[in-house]
Amino acid sequence: MKNNRELLWKSTVVVLLCATLCCFLWGSAFPGIKYGYGLFDIASDNTGLQIMFAGLRFSLAGMLVIVIGSIMNRRVLLPKRESVLKIFHLSLLQTTGQYFFFYVGLAKTTGVKSSIIQATNVFIALFVAVIIYKQEKLGKNKIIGSIIGFIGVVIIEVWGQNVTYDNGSVVGVGEICVILSTVAYAFSSVYIKKYSKDEMPMILSGYQFVVGGITLFVLGLMWSGFAPGETDIAYNLKLLTVGMTRMANIIIVVYLAAVSAIAYTLWGTLLKYNSVSKISVFGFLTPVFGVILSAATLGEAQTMNMAATAVALILVSIGTLLAQKPE
Repeated sequence: MKNNRELLWKSTVVVLLCATLCCFLWGSAFPGIKYGYGLFDIASDNTGLQIMFAGLRFSLAGMLVIVIGSIMNRRVLLPKRESVLKIFHLSLLQTTGQYFFFYVGLAKTTGVKSSIIQATNVFIALFVAVIIYKQEKLGKNKIIGSIIGFIGVVIIEVWGQNVTYDNGSVVGVGEICVILSTVAYAFSSVYIKKYSKDEMPMILSGYQFVVGGITLFVLGLMWSGFAPGETDIAYNLKLLTVGMTRMANIIIVVYLAAVSAIAYTLWGTLLKYNSVSKISVFGFLTPVFGVILSAATLGEAQTMNMAATAVALILVSIGTLLAQKPE
């Protein structure tokens, strides 16, 4: 039974379909979060409320994973005693660290730019798995594919958007925060692979989301109360609670929670049975979906250099396919 399950999750078709679905869901989160900011009246400089919004999403995502997993396994999913510290560790990297920077960064740059910048998590994950933790070997196809994909990221960052900042730079605080979020994600991929040997991916995902989501919400409250120039706690809580009385707001929060619940559970299961490099290279597909969906739903096509964006997406796609080619 175990061997059959392992063969299933290592199947090329299953890996391709599940990883692509994960990347589509993550790509849809870029415009989804921006849309949520508008529904909840979250300003780009209201960092505290941005983090509280993230905390609400991931707390709900964790609950969804635990409930769905418990129904599927016909028992309440509870972590082993020795998994508690692992869950806290993962929550620090995968939810608190990654999404603290991601939500702040996305509020300060475009969904198109964020989605392609985040593709750098592929290189960082490969670097961490191969160089730092020596979990696997890095073949020439993955190296060449990563280089091609990275060139695509550079193109979209430098020439893909007709936007500059006050100091004349094409890189601002938003882009830097998105890059930092990818670093946290890369390290979390390695530890998901490591920890899932002894614990179910659904348990790891579910409980680390709950812990990370609560942590983010508390951080958002603290930021609202103590950061200079921030709106106060009462104002942010009012925006959040009043917002959750509207059906459209509830739908977007539930959708974003479902994105995390489904995508991270599938991704964690793929990592359990496959190498980090084999799965992480699919991360290049996230910006493809992110760019298309952001341009289509947020009207960001007006600020895009279409030629540079097209070239970047082609390179990113080629890099993904090449990195998947057997050595």
